[in-house]
Amino acid sequence: MAPISRPTGITALVITVVAITAPFLYRFAYPHLITLSPHLTSLSPSISKIFNDDIDHSPSPFTCLPHTYTTEIISLDPLLIYIDSFLAPAEITALLEAGEPEFTPSQVYKRGRNQGTSDRTSSSAGLPRDNRAVKCVLARAEGFLGTILDPSRDDIGPPQLVRYTIGQRFNRHHDWYKSPQPVRRGMSGRGKSWNRIASFFAILQDQCTGGETWFPFVNTTTPSKMDKEGRQLWRKHDEGGLAFRPVAGNALFWVNLFANGTGDERTNHAGLPLESGLKTAMNIWPRRFYG
Repeated sequence: MAPISRPTGITALVITVVAITAPFLYRFAYPHLITLSPHLTSLSPSISKIFNDDIDHSPSPFTCLPHTYTTEIISLDPLLIYIDSFLAPAEITALLEAGEPEFTPSQVYKRGRNQGTSDRTSSSAGLPRDNRAVKCVLARAEGFLGTILDPSRDDIGPPQLVRYTIGQRFNRHHDWYKSPQPVRRGMSGRGKSWNRIASFFAILQDQCTGGETWFPFVNTTTPSKMDKEGRQLWRKHDEGGLAFRPVAGNALFWVNLFANGTGDERTNHAGLPLESGLKTAMNIWPRRFYG
């Protein structure tokens, strides 16, 4: 057993003095501590900053990270490509945040102006091109296009979100204009006129039934791919062509124009009525400029 050390005489004297005087010291100091306490409390934020204890709970700014996707050619003529995982989950969140306040009833271009129509009953929202997430996705789309766009003349175009709720649809239509449109002030491309050379249609929200994208004049002999839950990504439509189920993150890409600049009627497509839930997607319409 280890020997028990005993306090020396001086140590014992100090302990005795502290024990006797502590109550008197407390009574003397207590009023002064109460007076100082508000000042000590007010100093705590400054002390926290010094020691980096203040935590910023605001959302972190979006960061464009390297991203991979896979593709499958559905049709060669007209060219229609299915893109798996074109958008990352963080990009979808950021794009929705950027466009959410801007949704208004969708319009179509008829008789020289944009106007509402019963053919298109969804809502749309323009996206700011200076937004970090928008820049990230547009850069990916430009990379996908390769030499289709001439960077000295053409432009990827302003992106748009589109949202469908129960019963909403977009009847059969095409994205290209029957004749090139005159250049308007503020456009990024160079030329006297322009048209939509191609289209991207990417899904952001897919908590729905129905709402397929139907291409009546596009067919394939290849069986549909399946998602992780064993559901078909596309099916043969009863009236011909293919209907693609909305899947968040995935996209369709197709070429709208022939080499001579005229529109390809075979790219006509429709947004079939939504049966339940909510569907949100992103349109990107790359612009070819002329003159």
